Amino acid sequence: MNIITNRKIWFIISGILMVVSVLSIIFGQLKMGLDFTGGSFIEVKGIDNVDKAKELLTSVKIEVISLEKSDNILKIKTKVLADDGHKKIITELKKINKDVKEIRFETVGPTISKDIATKAYLSLTIAMLVIVGFIAWSFKGISKPVASWKYGVCTIIALIHDVLFVVGSFAILGKFFNIEIDSLFITALLTIISFSVYDTIVVFDRIRENLRRSSRETFEEIVNDSVTETIVRSLNNSLAVIFVITALLLLGGETIRSFVMALLIGMFVGTYSSIFIASPLLVTWKNLDDKRAKKQA
Repeated sequence: MNIITNRKIWFIISGILMVVSVLSIIFGQLKMGLDFTGGSFIEVKGIDNVDKAKELLTSVKIEVISLEKSDNILKIKTKVLADDGHKKIITELKKINKDVKEIRFETVGPTISKDIATKAYLSLTIAMLVIVGFIAWSFKGISKPVASWKYGVCTIIALIHDVLFVVGSFAILGKFFNIEIDSLFITALLTIISFSVYDTIVVFDRIRENLRRSSRETFEEIVNDSVTETIVRSLNNSLAVIFVITALLLLGGETIRSFVMALLIGMFVGTYSSIFIASPLLVTWKNLDDKRAKKQA
C-alpha cells in the first residue's frame, strides 16, 4: 500500500472537506446551546399545537428565542427567566392543555455562559500548545532528517483539520436538524483531539524506530512503511471505539446525543487524518526543505 506516494489525492480530499466545513461554519447555522448563549430552557409534554403555544407566550410578553417539538416534547428556549416568568409559561400552556407536564427547566445566566465559552476556547488552545511541546520533547532524539518540532506542527495541522470538520458538520446539522452545541461538545472535541494525537503518535513512533534501524531507505519509504505497519492497528482500535459510540448513539438518551454524535464524526475523521494527513505532511515538508536547500547551494 503506497499511501505516501498518493498523498496529493489525500490532500485534495482534505482540502475539499475543509472548504466545505469552513463555508458551512460561515454560511450555515452553528446553533449554540444555553451554555454559550445564556437563557432559560423548558421542556414540557402534552402540547400538540406549537403555533398556539408560541402565540400565547408572545401575548404575555415572554421573549421566546426558539420553540420546537420533538418526540412529543415541546422545547422552549427563552431569555433568562425569573421564577414568575417560569410559572407564567406553565400557566399559559395549561390553557391549551391542563394536563401539561413539565419535564425539564434550567437557566444559565449571561455571565456564566461567557465564562464557559472563554474556558472552552482556552482549554482547546492550551491542549494544542501542550501537544506541540510534548511531541517535540518526545521526538527530540531524532532531529534528522526532520526536526522534532515539525512532528508536533504536523500533528496540530491534523488536529485543526479534525476540529474544523466536526464543527463544520455540526453547522450543517444545526442548519437542517436544529442540533445545538453545548459544553459537552467541547468535551467531545477534547476527546477527539486526544484520540487523534494518540493515533498519530503511534505512527510517528514507528517512524522513529524505523529511522534508527534503516539507513538505506529514503525518508519517504520509511514513512510509508511505518504507516503501512500501523494501519491495521489504527483501524482495529478505531472500529472498536466506533461500534461502542454507535451503540450509545442508538440507545443513549437525548441529553448526550449531540455529544455522542460529535465523538462518532471525530473518530472517523481522526482515524483518516492520522493515517492520510499527518505523516504525508511530514514527508511533504521534508521534500520542500530539500528543494529549498538545493536552491541555496
